[in-house]
Amino acid sequence: MANTSELLRGHTDTILLAQLAKGDSYGYQLGKAVSEATSGALEFKEATLYSAFRRLEEAGAITSYWGEASAGARRRYYSITDAGKEALDQGRKQWQSVRAMLDELLGKE
Repeated sequence: MANTSELLRGHTDTILLAQLAKGDSYGYQLGKAVSEATSGALEFKEATLYSAFRRLEEAGAITSYWGEASAGARRRYYSITDAGKEALDQGRKQWQSVRAMLDELLGKE
């Protein structure tokens, strides 16, 4: 049986955009927020996160910038763009459509 990560794989970009809609953040913090919000049921591997960031940035859905150096290395922050907000709206609509189909096929309780 598929685990949660496998079931949500096609929605990685939408999940990250939804997190960035709350405010700018960096990779580790975003991954941690997703893990905490799902009580550890969904955890993104570092390669998954940074592949998604690259893909979203190339699509113009996010931008990135370097934060100020504090204790340790500088962090690269990500910010959602207007195009990213539109992509997030589309992703939410796709999720609602998939959810409705699954509810119909599996039965609502």
